[in-house]
Amino acid sequence: MEGGSGNNSVPPSPTFDKSRVLDVKPLRSLVPVFPSSPHTPPFVCAPPSGPFPSEFSPFYPFSGPQPAPPDLNQQTHTPAPLRSFRPPQSNGQISRDVNTDDGPPKRSVGRPRASSSSSQKRAKKDLDFTLSVVDTNFVVGVTSAQKEDGDREVVNNVLMRFDALRRRLSQLEDSKESPSGLIRRADLKAGNILMSKGVRTNMRKRVGVVPGVEVGDIFFFRMEMCLVGLHSQSMAGIDYMVIRGDIEEDPLAVSIVSSGGYDDEAEDKDVLIYSGQGGNVNSNKKDKQAADQKLERGNLALERSLHRANEVRVIRGMRDVISPTAKVYVYDGLYRIQESWVDKGKSGCNIFKYKLVRVPGQPGAFAVWKSIQQWREGFSTRVGLILPDLTSGSESIPVSLVNDVDEEKGPAYFTYFSTVKYIKSFKLTEPSYGCNCRSACSPGDLNCSCIRKNGGDFPYTANGVLVNRRPLIHECGPTCPCIPNCKNRVSQTGLKIRLEVFKTKDKGWGLRSWDPIRSGTFICEYAGEVIEKVKSRQDGEGEDDDYVFDTTRVYEPFKWNCEPGLIEEDGNDTTEEYNIPSPLIISAKNVGNVARFMNHSCSPNVFWQPVAYEHNSESYVHIAFFALRHIPPMTELTYDYGTSRSDEADGSGTPHGKKKCLCGSPRCRGYFG
Repeated sequence: MEGGSGNNSVPPSPTFDKSRVLDVKPLRSLVPVFPSSPHTPPFVCAPPSGPFPSEFSPFYPFSGPQPAPPDLNQQTHTPAPLRSFRPPQSNGQISRDVNTDDGPPKRSVGRPRASSSSSQKRAKKDLDFTLSVVDTNFVVGVTSAQKEDGDREVVNNVLMRFDALRRRLSQLEDSKESPSGLIRRADLKAGNILMSKGVRTNMRKRVGVVPGVEVGDIFFFRMEMCLVGLHSQSMAGIDYMVIRGDIEEDPLAVSIVSSGGYDDEAEDKDVLIYSGQGGNVNSNKKDKQAADQKLERGNLALERSLHRANEVRVIRGMRDVISPTAKVYVYDGLYRIQESWVDKGKSGCNIFKYKLVRVPGQPGAFAVWKSIQQWREGFSTRVGLILPDLTSGSESIPVSLVNDVDEEKGPAYFTYFSTVKYIKSFKLTEPSYGCNCRSACSPGDLNCSCIRKNGGDFPYTANGVLVNRRPLIHECGPTCPCIPNCKNRVSQTGLKIRLEVFKTKDKGWGLRSWDPIRSGTFICEYAGEVIEKVKSRQDGEGEDDDYVFDTTRVYEPFKWNCEPGLIEEDGNDTTEEYNIPSPLIISAKNVGNVARFMNHSCSPNVFWQPVAYEHNSESYVHIAFFALRHIPPMTELTYDYGTSRSDEADGSGTPHGKKKCLCGSPRCRGYFG
């Protein structure tokens, strides 16, 4: 059990004496005994979806061979880096110089030897615990080829490689041509492949900040947190390590995942009441008898962290408003355990409760989610709201206009239009015809002409996420007989996320989302009037780069697609270079949509993709924007504007005709346009 209901304040407990919790000693009987016989099967830890198929190559903790624990006699620990939010040392504070490891605890020297009978009982109890354990607390991430600590770029790279592989595996699963028995959990399959190839970072467990992971980062899969070292448990809610003290060893909590009903647990955005793990405290199943939670493993680690006052990373699981059956995990920063007590569950069994309080001075994360939830439900008014919907109903989802920076009442007037407008005489390609599907286009159906145009692959996963960047994506057009909600019409179905146009501090108006955005999600298209290059120069439209999209500019190359070698695919057809039939220039100065408000960044979180679909026997190209990586709510959406081919510089050092860049990225090239 990862988290349960509770209150913000600690309720009085006339029945239970808290001192019996606080003064308990470490349970030495919890030292695991790992089978040494070569004939002994390894741990079996099946995912929630059930047993793995034979094609799945297991890895620890998913029933694979267990890594050897580290030698506790070797001084191999590297002290954790100083943290931004490091508090003053106190008597209960764990020292940064303490020697820590992830190996199983040893008995303290000088402890009396147990009798033969008690040793046998303890060994049986240890074996029972070993067979029931489902986490990786003692040995996960400790290998002979331990990775260096990551940074922001490394963490982003690992996450992008994981999601690219996961999307490709999902595409194969959706296809009729997928091999029989292919595992349906593409996230677990992708994690298995990357871990086996060493594509991960921050493998050493630590207290406090994880290098390269920032407060507010979001994750759509638990495996993502494992790969970047934020929380190494694939299923368990409490992650801990074993520390050496002067006299004895203790488990120490390093992170928790709370995925219960948070409205009941933490009305205060800086307080979390967390329920312990284990026991069948809420069991309604006839084959499982209700039982008290025990002060062992993660529960004991939280208790020890209370005494040592060490920081614990908190990850909150939130409902995904775009996919209600899915969950989004948000890293809410560092907390300290302030108090613990025993409470009664619905079944009458004892539950451990821990009150965690957020360390001050950190950026808001869960607080942002709470504010958005209140805006949605109408319980609070959006500060600085100018218009509740600047589209005037043109979009199926309203787009609010907000300015909480100054007194400006809105951008210059323009006509809102949700798609691109072509001049009738401006033909892009030869006559084109759509598919002949009578229902929905099916992945892997080579009888569908639209799928054949895409090289035989369906360009999107079943939930509408783009799989790969392509030279040109072909979607079903308005005259295709397939149903309107065919999965091959992703860029034509309007907005699916709640967007907001807002005033930035130094870049004019910008665009951001109330919703978390998954990598590969369609955001919007670039709407406006298609113009010719000659007309652009004559009208001076090219001087206002904020409102012109030009495919003839030079764009920084980047890698987004799955690496063919990870799943032994032929890499001949993996180009990400765009192939547009004719140069395309779109002006959104007078007519446009929300895309006109997206600012430039040299390290963007959005990219553009040309998409073609036929209309009146002609194929026209549209510019669609997709998420480059996972984007947390209220994060500004940006893409690379590219640069013209002029290299002449003016007196300021900025090339002539280009604008000074204010993106603030470490990779900022100083100008754009």
